[in-house]
Amino acid sequence: MAKQSKLKKVLKIVGGLIVFFTLPTLLLFTFMYFKYNEDLPTGTQGKEADLLATRMLNALNHDAYKATDYIEFTFKKRHHYKWHKTEQTCEVYWKNIKVDLNLINHETSKVYINDTEYNQSDALDYIHKAESYFNNDTFWLVAPYKVFDKGVERRLVKTEDDKNALLVTYTSGGTTPGDSYLWHFDDNGKPKSFQMWVDILPIDGLEASWTDWTTSKTEAQFPTFHKLLFLGLEIEDIKTLNSQILN
Repeated sequence: MAKQSKLKKVLKIVGGLIVFFTLPTLLLFTFMYFKYNEDLPTGTQGKEADLLATRMLNALNHDAYKATDYIEFTFKKRHHYKWHKTEQTCEVYWKNIKVDLNLINHETSKVYINDTEYNQSDALDYIHKAESYFNNDTFWLVAPYKVFDKGVERRLVKTEDDKNALLVTYTSGGTTPGDSYLWHFDDNGKPKSFQMWVDILPIDGLEASWTDWTTSKTEAQFPTFHKLLFLGLEIEDIKTLNSQILN
């Protein structure tokens, strides 16, 4: 009986702890869901949507980005990239791991742990992880420049305050095809934020800032910080080169 009584007490304490830690989280999620969740807006494809996308690219000096062959940056102080954009390769670093990632033919990618080439059976797992990191982190750096990529749909959306916004849907490619983003602009056509309808987030329509811009050595413009609710996404140590400098 004493053991049963002790077990009941332990279970009661454990149950209390579970409620203590999960109930506030559940309440917070419920509050955020009803406050921020939005349905995916509808829009119109065609010339006007493409013109709005082109205006955004012009505001960011898209020609300078196209001429940029090398981009180096650090994302959230955790992942570091040396991206040879023209060659479609990237050195991806995290912890004590380096992956020489071939963005076209993953089978030729190489994995290094503590600077020693790693050829064990799970090397492919590291390559897939590097690809996932690359797709996510570079998107936060260059997403505006991808609006005319293959498999991308563009729609003009009128917001509640009668502003033009650009709904971009990625129907193929990347890690999570089908994701949609609604770009909002300042008076010059430069991105200031986007809302997200993505599989990875449980709340639709969350907004992230695109306001902390810097002009790189090659004159291409990149964000250095995004604010998403109470989170901050830092992008640091941005370095760029063009083909003339590389050669």
